[in-house]
Amino acid sequence: MQNSKPTSKMFLDIVGELRSIIREEGIETGGKLPSERELAERLQAGRSTIREALRSLELLGLIETRRGEGTFLADFRKHQLVEVLAAFIMQHPDSVSDVQETRSIHEKAAIITVCQDTELRRLPVWDSLLAKIDVDGEILREDLVREMIVATGNRLSLKIWFLLKQYSKVPFEEMTKSDENEIVKRLLNYLSEGDVISTLAAYSEWIELVESERGERRK
Repeated sequence: MQNSKPTSKMFLDIVGELRSIIREEGIETGGKLPSERELAERLQAGRSTIREALRSLELLGLIETRRGEGTFLADFRKHQLVEVLAAFIMQHPDSVSDVQETRSIHEKAAIITVCQDTELRRLPVWDSLLAKIDVDGEILREDLVREMIVATGNRLSLKIWFLLKQYSKVPFEEMTKSDENEIVKRLLNYLSEGDVISTLAAYSEWIELVESERGERRK
């Protein structure tokens, strides 16, 4: 039976322990990191947790994955975002609400940008998400928000959002449930129509539902 400890591992825990490994083993920029399986064993964390942490670090430009070769260390000196946000969180342990609000700002900005741009509203991804809900009865929550931010072409906003998502601990990694699918479908339809006010209203209704699960998990 798998130990319960891995499920409690946080993104910050993985990042901190990974940096310790890098420092202790003297891994320099361009050097190869231990494999995902080895990291899971050494850090006593689930592989899905390790994978998510590595994916986020790669998006932030801190590491790079080369197909068939492994994961390599990028130049940390060029990327201070993790250190800045981590320092803020550690100095202000009750700042989750600030993180959530900042994350929401990026999500709302993406919605407004897409709604106001005819070409972005006509991207096939919105119809694809709608079709997936109709066929599969669910979509990955993260896909919905990520695709909206990706559509804006703002890579910095995407990087910041991924990191904020980790800290806010909102269950974006889960699939949508039946009680939220209709809200998401309304959101996507309004988005395609360019109705900013209605899209933001649907987004607020949906995100409140999703964020409420975070509070339930803490009970």
